[in-house]
Amino acid sequence: MLIHIFIFMIITTMLISTTCHAIETNINVSMFPAILAFGDSTIDTGNNNYIKTIIRANFPPYGCNFPGGNATGRFSNGKLIPDFIASLLGIKDTVPPFLDPHLSDSDILSGVCFASAGSGYDNFTDLVTSTLSVSKQANMLRSYSARLSRIVGKEKAAKIVSEALVIVSSGTNDFDLNLYDTPSPRHKLGVDGYQNFIISSVQNFVQELYEIGCRRIMVLGLPPVGCLPFQMTMAMQKQKERRCIEKQNSDSQEFNQKLKDSLTDIQSNLTGSVIFYGDIYGALFDMATNPQRYGIKETKRGCCGTGEMEVAYLCNHLTWTCPNPNQFLFWDDIHPSQVAYLVISLSLVEQIRNLLS
Repeated sequence: MLIHIFIFMIITTMLISTTCHAIETNINVSMFPAILAFGDSTIDTGNNNYIKTIIRANFPPYGCNFPGGNATGRFSNGKLIPDFIASLLGIKDTVPPFLDPHLSDSDILSGVCFASAGSGYDNFTDLVTSTLSVSKQANMLRSYSARLSRIVGKEKAAKIVSEALVIVSSGTNDFDLNLYDTPSPRHKLGVDGYQNFIISSVQNFVQELYEIGCRRIMVLGLPPVGCLPFQMTMAMQKQKERRCIEKQNSDSQEFNQKLKDSLTDIQSNLTGSVIFYGDIYGALFDMATNPQRYGIKETKRGCCGTGEMEVAYLCNHLTWTCPNPNQFLFWDDIHPSQVAYLVISLSLVEQIRNLLS
């Protein structure tokens, strides 16, 4: 009980401030010189603003609780996981998108985000959403390393990349688009077969990051997919009330265990690496089932609109939004609210501390 009171106090303190400076943790703030993020909308801080895709969030009410109230392209009312983790670890307050044409040398030195909302490990996902596949994100890392080398020299640049905290968060779009919600040629693989297909894609991506120079890589698992408001809406034809879909959550847990085992195997074959699993399922599921611990009152709908189907352009400045997003687990029908991302980030920082301290 005391730990939940402590977490609630941290949440309240950090959300009251317009900027989120590093708070005291048991991690040496000099442990990571930079942060590098890859994946989908859970960590895309704005790269989709600069590519041709309809998967965007650079308009109100997105960003209404971000410092300055700006819609930066983040799919939430405020900050995302990379922002909070970077702040908690004393690296920087927010993590800019790599495609931002105004990136400064200082931004490059302390890390950037390569993620693209709507993307996945499966290239078929990116073809459907017109977003940046993880292979394209790896090429962006090569461009980043080249610019970093021009700033500090090749040897120091390689050291920064090797010591940076690398966060990879993807997979939800793959399962939603190719397994659960839309007709897809991947259906023939079945749940187990598709899980194994994605695990193989994760392995290839981690191997590519390692070859470019990354050594400290945290790969996040799936959330409880069955608890996303959109998934509840899609399942309403089969159930009479809004509730988490147990089968999809079970699939997520099964995949996460496979991923965890896979990352252990990968690390054993990549000399000098620290490659580890980051659990986001536990924190999000606890918020969904014990919301009162976090001051959350609504877990089955998003804050934007009806909270059942609104995402991206369906969540716009004409759409009604709830008066207090901190009381909602989800911001729109897919993406967590800022308060939920903070709870997840606190959990991930604790996992990092336990592994690397």
